[in-house]
Amino acid sequence: MSAPTIPISNPQSQPQSQPPIATPALRVFLSRLSSSIRQGFSQRRPWSELIDRTALIRPDSVSDAVSRIRRNITYFKVNYITLLGFVLALSLLSHPFSLVVLLVLLGGWIFLYLFRPSDQPLVILGRTFSDRETLGILVVLTVVVVFLTSVGSLLISALMIGLAIVCAHGAFRVPEDLFLDDQEPVNSGFLSFLGGAASSAAAAAAPAVASRV
Repeated sequence: MSAPTIPISNPQSQPQSQPPIATPALRVFLSRLSSSIRQGFSQRRPWSELIDRTALIRPDSVSDAVSRIRRNITYFKVNYITLLGFVLALSLLSHPFSLVVLLVLLGGWIFLYLFRPSDQPLVILGRTFSDRETLGILVVLTVVVVFLTSVGSLLISALMIGLAIVCAHGAFRVPEDLFLDDQEPVNSGFLSFLGGAASSAAAAAAPAVASRV
């Protein structure tokens, strides 16, 4: 009489549950930033209203000009931010060296500190750098690039030109035919759109920064 066969389970034949692949922090950051920017640009006003030449009239006084600027900034805030970005882009494209330097600096912050895995030390030329050393080097490079080179003056000049264009248009654009949405507060700031995008981006980058503290 043969002994009963004992079933032997093969552990390799059983399906092994694998942990879900975590979304990289950089991908989450870019996704949130992109959705925030799209949501902000959905509030853009028609450009035909912005360039309506019949609504451009010289203000009667300085107070009238200031009042117009405030109302126009509230109404055309996304258009004005787009205009500032366009002026800044033209300035950087006209100075390719400054554009390359800023891109390298931004890439250094993103790939060497913000979204680099904390368990992978930074090794350059055989030397290992800690997170504090990496942060210190990036801060020093940022200060040097922004304040001690022509890049900083280029950015400031471009922003000043853009703000001058915005203020000039806001002072001459008669806002009587502009009606704000009821749900949008009249005193909403000029940088509220940027603030929303920045807060969303900061929320996405916070876990990566907090892991290094």
